[in-house]
Amino acid sequence: MATNGTKASDGHVLTEVNDAAATNDKPKTLVVKVHKTQKDLPERETWGGKFDFLLSCVGYAIGLGNVWRFPYLCGKNGGGAFLIPYFLTLIFAGMPLFLLETALGQYTSIGGLGVWKLAPVFKGVGLAAAVLSFWLNIYYIVIIAWAIYYLWNSFTTELPWKSCGNPWNTERCYSNYSLLDTANLTSAVQEFWERNMHQMTDGLDKPGEVRAPLAVTLAIAWVLVYFCIWKGVAWTGKVVYFSATYPYFMLFILFCRGITLPGAFDGILFYITPDFNKLKESEVWLDAATQIFFSYGLGLGSLIALGSYNPFNNNVYRDSIIVCCINSFTSMFAGLVIFSIVGFMAYVTKRPIADVAASGPGLAFLAYPEAVTQLPVSPLWAILFFSMLLMLGIDSQFCTVEGFITALVDEFPRALRGRRELFIAAVCLVSYIIGLSNITQGGLYVFKLFDYYSASGMCLLFLVFFECISISWFYGAGKFLDNIEEMIGHRPCLWWKLCWVVFTPLIVGGVFLFSAVQMVPLTLGEYVFPAWGQGVGWCMALSSMVLIPGYMVYMFLTLEGNYKERLRIMVKPPVVVKAQDNGPEQQAETQSPANEEAYI
Repeated sequence: MATNGTKASDGHVLTEVNDAAATNDKPKTLVVKVHKTQKDLPERETWGGKFDFLLSCVGYAIGLGNVWRFPYLCGKNGGGAFLIPYFLTLIFAGMPLFLLETALGQYTSIGGLGVWKLAPVFKGVGLAAAVLSFWLNIYYIVIIAWAIYYLWNSFTTELPWKSCGNPWNTERCYSNYSLLDTANLTSAVQEFWERNMHQMTDGLDKPGEVRAPLAVTLAIAWVLVYFCIWKGVAWTGKVVYFSATYPYFMLFILFCRGITLPGAFDGILFYITPDFNKLKESEVWLDAATQIFFSYGLGLGSLIALGSYNPFNNNVYRDSIIVCCINSFTSMFAGLVIFSIVGFMAYVTKRPIADVAASGPGLAFLAYPEAVTQLPVSPLWAILFFSMLLMLGIDSQFCTVEGFITALVDEFPRALRGRRELFIAAVCLVSYIIGLSNITQGGLYVFKLFDYYSASGMCLLFLVFFECISISWFYGAGKFLDNIEEMIGHRPCLWWKLCWVVFTPLIVGGVFLFSAVQMVPLTLGEYVFPAWGQGVGWCMALSSMVLIPGYMVYMFLTLEGNYKERLRIMVKPPVVVKAQDNGPEQQAETQSPANEEAYI
């Protein structure tokens, strides 16, 4: 027999008294449940359309790295042979982690801080992800500001980086790319990049002045981000229908133009021809693994946030596999586009294709702008390319900002959910002000420091490792598969459990160790960053990494009982409430994971 208290709607404590069975002499158990009031708490949003989540994940995961890093790595590391370590890493680590994050968000219906109610001792992972995404938001958008600057300068009859007769050009400038000896010369494209846009100084210790045109383009970028997410995910879900699909139209147009150029097929052959001897080099495998981790946006809490707005029974398993396939297909297709242009430039400049190919900003703002100057109606192709870069970057940016916002709003729903628009504006403003350090005359050195230390490399791998083992080892991979089955109606195969428990942590840990061993002092061209600059970089890296062990220590010190009891509480998986009861409303005002039910 059970006597149940009537459900209260005003947040009062309810009691349930459960009698033991007649043959059981154990005393009755009083279960005290605290039901918190939701009277003044605004309702949490969900995606408005069927494809909103899918397109948001596509827009988030497919970014600048697909266009400017993957093709370069593929050409550098054996062409088609590079796809072997790439797809192995994708299957053993990339897809399992992608599914883990999106399913985690969907099951708990809460952002990147609240999900760690499943493994409370690892809440530091959520805190570290919030710090990582904050750093990333500051410097990633600077690339978008550069793209807007180039896009604006493309609306002209003659591109400003096409010739040498401009006020910023030097006597060493050249625009005839068929010259064989350019050892003591600098191209018009490079002088536009260094002397017009950046007006670069000599080093990190000479920041110079804020570049006013870049301050304007950075402000435009932040305004675009704000208006993409200010009305919540129902509005964001409509924005991604354009921002996530536009780059594909541009890639297709650029591909059709690229393959008609002389030398294009030589470039494509260089891109796809396998060199299996390269697979003997450890660097090839390391490049494949790092490309997967960084291009899929893992570990930042954004995928958790995007998944948290799903209906509970959405087929997150199917969606995750679709997004991963689209991401990798886009990378390979972008390679065809880029190497058709690289082959053309090799044909024009009479240089080897390997010397023309570049990675990162060098490809987007030096190699490609150089190529379009050789095309008829070059401003049109520049406009198409830089508008594509803008769209590729902007949806990755606003989804990362959304992940950061969701984590904090769900952690403090009463204080922030009703003031979401103001909170987003405040985050955008603070990030813009800090980001001004990246657009001074010495801002490129600061940008490189952010990029190398703050939100990629070792700190991201460190976070992803603990994220994976927290669910697979401590919460329980089998239990997590049960949760996924509860959502989608069938249980994923044993493969996913093997990956989460063994393969993925092994790969992430191995890449982390290799990255640590091979880490070298930061450079930009021939400039070597000073020791104090690298110290600042390590401070940014450690600002997220220390939060994971730091929270464990904090939790151990604040729990009651002897050290054995504290450790038992810290590592013991909690009893999970019914899935439909999950969400930030159930997390508000709780003092510890054990406070949901008190057994007397």
